[in-house]
Amino acid sequence: MNICVFCASSSQVSDAFKSEARLIGQFIAENGHTLIYGGATGGLMDAVAEATHELGGEIIGVVPDLIVEKGRKSDLPTQTFQVETMSERKELMKEYADVFVVLAGGFGTLDELFDVVASGMVGYHDKQTILVNSDDYFAGLLQQIDRMTAEGLGYKAREAGLHMCQSAQECTAWLTEHAENV
Repeated sequence: MNICVFCASSSQVSDAFKSEARLIGQFIAENGHTLIYGGATGGLMDAVAEATHELGGEIIGVVPDLIVEKGRKSDLPTQTFQVETMSERKELMKEYADVFVVLAGGFGTLDELFDVVASGMVGYHDKQTILVNSDDYFAGLLQQIDRMTAEGLGYKAREAGLHMCQSAQECTAWLTEHAENV
C-alpha cells in the first residue's frame, strides 16, 4: 500500500508530534508499505522518513523546484520526483497514493488535506483520508467540520472517506483493519 503522509516540515514542531510521525514511518516499513511524502527536510517530514528509512522501507519523495533551490530536498527517499509547483506536487502524490494520513502541520498540510478531501467529495478519487488528531491538534478544525456538516456544507466529507483518529497507534490500527479495502 502506498501511504501518503502530509505533515509539518518545520523543525519547531514538538517531540511528541515527532514520535507520532516516527510510529507511522515504522508501521509503513515494518508492513512492507511505501511512504509517499513531500520530500523535504525538517520536522515531521524528517521524522516519518527517517523511521521508514531506518527499517529499510521504500520512500517516494515529491519535491518542488523551489524546495530544492532552498537546499531542503531530503536524501532519504529511494525515489524522488522533482516538480515545478506545489500544485504539481499534490497531483503526483494523489496519483501515487492509495491512502492519505494527515499529521500535525501548518498551512501546507491543511492545503493538502483540503485538496484531497475536496477532490474526493466531487469524485476525482475514492481514496481514504485519515486525520490524526494527536494531542487534540486538530480540535478547532474538527469543530469547524462539525459546524459545516450541521449547516449542510460539509456533509460529504465523511462519505468521501475522511476518518478521524486520536493517535498514530489508532491510525495504524485503522490502516491494518482496512488494508484490503484501501
